[in-house]
Amino acid sequence: MNKIAVFPGSFDPITRGHESVILRALPLFDTIVVAIGENSEKRGYFPLETRLAWLKEIFAGEPRIRVEHYSGLTIDFCRLSGAKYILRGLRTAADFDFERGIGLMNLAMMPDLETIFLLSAPEYSALNSSIVREIHRNGGDISQFVPESLKRITYDEL
Repeated sequence: MNKIAVFPGSFDPITRGHESVILRALPLFDTIVVAIGENSEKRGYFPLETRLAWLKEIFAGEPRIRVEHYSGLTIDFCRLSGAKYILRGLRTAADFDFERGIGLMNLAMMPDLETIFLLSAPEYSALNSSIVREIHRNGGDISQFVPESLKRITYDEL
C-alpha cells in the first residue's frame, strides 16, 4: 500500500519552515503531495502560477514529492489523490488548537483520513508566511526566510 500524505497550504510564499516539515516527513510516507489550496475568499499575494513554479523548483530533486493545486474541500482532494494522511506543521500551542479542530472535522467527514502533526524546528517557530509577505511588501529582505533555491530569484520576481 502506498502511503500518500497531502500537505495543504497557501505557500504564499513557502518558507523555510514549510520546507523543513516536508523534508523531515519524507521518511514517513511514500509520496507527499504539496498542494496549494485555492480559497475563493482570499486573493494570494504572489500569483498561483508563481507559487506552483517555486514549489516545483524547490522539490525538483525529490521524486516522492508532487506539487499540485486544488479548490474545494481538502478531504475531497485527498480522496482524489488517494491520500490517507494530511500533514501539518505546528509552531505553537495556538497552531495545535486551530489544526486540531480542522483535523477533527476532517476525520468526522472522512474517517479513514488521519492528520499527522510535525513540530516545527525551533529555529522556524516564529516564521510564518504572513510575516514574510509583510516584510516583502515593505521592501525588506526575505531571503533568510525562504528556501535556498528561491534566493537565486531576483527580488523583482518575488
